[in-house]
Amino acid sequence: MKKKVLLMGKSGSGKTSMRSIIFANYIARDTRRLGATIDVEHSHVRFLGNLVLNLWDCGGQEAFMENYFASQRDNIFRNVEVLIYVFDVESRELDKDMHYYQSCLEAILQNSPEAKVFCLIHKMD
Repeated sequence: MKKKVLLMGKSGSGKTSMRSIIFANYIARDTRRLGATIDVEHSHVRFLGNLVLNLWDCGGQEAFMENYFASQRDNIFRNVEVLIYVFDVESRELDKDMHYYQSCLEAILQNSPEAKVFCLIHKMD
């Protein structure tokens, strides 16, 4: 059984670091060398026997985010089981953060209304 999981949030919020620690056994200090995600990185993780998590780690740069909500909207937000939206606790752009989060919620409601949504507040470097 496959479940699509979206990891979203602004660039630098820690999405890829969290994915690497939770699903790839990285230790925290090793995540410092991870670069920015370009567009979407897909990975499959077998979990609890027959459950396969289809992880979509979505790059958070502004150009990518705008594209997700426009031309890639159906592809990104269709058939999602779980949206994990990551906020950087140290962000100075709360209005922009909330705008992107609201856009994600609207896209999820349109394309995957049964999806579970989780918000994670991350980082204290």
